[in-house]
Amino acid sequence: MSATATPLIPSAYKQSRLGERILACFTWAMIIYTMLPIAVMVVFSFNYAPSGRIALNWLHFTGANYGDAFAIQDLTTALGHSLEVAVGSAVISAIIGTPLALALTRYKFWGKTATDLVIFADIAAPAVVVGSSLLSLFLALNLPRGLVTIFIAHIAFNLAFAVVVIRARVSGLDRALDRAAADLGATPWVAFWTVTFPLILPGIIGACLLCFMLSIDDLIITTFVAGQTLTFPLWVYGAVKVGIPPQVFVLSTFIFAGGVLVALINAAMAHRRKAA
Repeated sequence: MSATATPLIPSAYKQSRLGERILACFTWAMIIYTMLPIAVMVVFSFNYAPSGRIALNWLHFTGANYGDAFAIQDLTTALGHSLEVAVGSAVISAIIGTPLALALTRYKFWGKTATDLVIFADIAAPAVVVGSSLLSLFLALNLPRGLVTIFIAHIAFNLAFAVVVIRARVSGLDRALDRAAADLGATPWVAFWTVTFPLILPGIIGACLLCFMLSIDDLIITTFVAGQTLTFPLWVYGAVKVGIPPQVFVLSTFIFAGGVLVALINAAMAHRRKAA
């Protein structure tokens, strides 16, 4: 027998390590699968397009596409519509969703179960169903379709997501904080703004970002309620039939870069809060 014995590694430990490696490989595979189309879009936004249309065969590098990013007036206007609707609907959804999330989490009232069902149905319903139902409503009200109906429709489907995100944040708060504020003489309004609101602010910001992303790339619901108004996804969908100009890839890259920038700022702020 040797003087030193090699410790036996339990089979459960080996299986755990194997599972971690499989999970890590799967995660990276999903990241690559998700990011690969975006990487192709960014790369080909620098591709030379002599015919004014994107060709998925590399010719040579050029930065001229970025110099002419806003050369197509209709596309620029459509992007402006998308940004207006996305920002406005995200903010309004968060404003309405915050008190609704507080009420659903902290209080019992008549119709609470029905409200939960409506929120779940709004999230689970196919976009075609939501779009056609909103179209029926606007036709019944004789409301002309355009930017206003797009804005209303986006608030309608964003609100449920905002409530779910903010509600998850509210459910993790300790009600003892509100009682402590009341013991110190704070009114419910003061307690909300000085105690509750700062604690749920990350959830509100997350809800706004989610609603913004859902809104800016929506195609199906917007198709039903847009009328003659074009948003960025509607313009791109129509351009696919005749050829996509390089400006589409350029503006899409701008949108993606903006999302990455916001994510980095949010991560930096979260790191600072943890360090503090």
